[in-house]
Amino acid sequence: MTLLTEATDVFAAAETSGRCLVAFAAKRQPLASGVFGDGQARRLKTLFQTLQAEGWLMSVRAMFEPNAPAEPFVFETGFAHDADMVGAFEAPSLSAALAGTVRLEQAGWARRFATEWLLGPREFSTVQGRGERTDHSWGFLALWEWNDAWSAATKAERRAYDEECDVAFKGDVALGINIAGRHRLDWASRWHHAGLWEAASLGSVDLAMQGHEAAADFKFTTSRHYVGRLRPLADFIEPDAD
Repeated sequence: MTLLTEATDVFAAAETSGRCLVAFAAKRQPLASGVFGDGQARRLKTLFQTLQAEGWLMSVRAMFEPNAPAEPFVFETGFAHDADMVGAFEAPSLSAALAGTVRLEQAGWARRFATEWLLGPREFSTVQGRGERTDHSWGFLALWEWNDAWSAATKAERRAYDEECDVAFKGDVALGINIAGRHRLDWASRWHHAGLWEAASLGSVDLAMQGHEAAADFKFTTSRHYVGRLRPLADFIEPDAD
């Protein structure tokens, strides 16, 4: 795969693995009794186990730590966004990702959630934050598209911009933030790229975003960020009480 932007000091091009992001922003739907029940919840949980056995990573954490707990985790975002949760799996291939979203929807996901699915191949490798391993209980999904100013910029101007942004990303890593590399979405989405972060606190996220503002990270992009607290995906799948 040809990189849309060049590698930097922080971000290295991923080895050709063919792995594919399956990111989602989902909102639980108010449902009539019986539309989504224990049967659908059990089928979804069983399917999560099946996908993992097929080589899927079932959380952002698993992208950094292969021996991470098998339980799928997402970020709870309803306190600040129109989506109740955002999260990401990583499938072994694009074809597996496409088929997997269909399997999830058919198993009951489509009854429980209204979902925006975002699929794309891995472009850059994961980046580990510095310092001791801590409880990364906060994080966010970042989506962005390169704007007209980026399209009109020269190669040298784009490279200078990447180097400026790299200063901000180095600041993120210094805060202990883990960055799940970067995935490319432009083959089937208005968004060009997706990034996923893990942070120890909401304060760390705020400090990091201040650094990106100072580096004019957003002058070449239009972006959307979903910030949330880590929570088991199973919490969102439980049927509504009658």
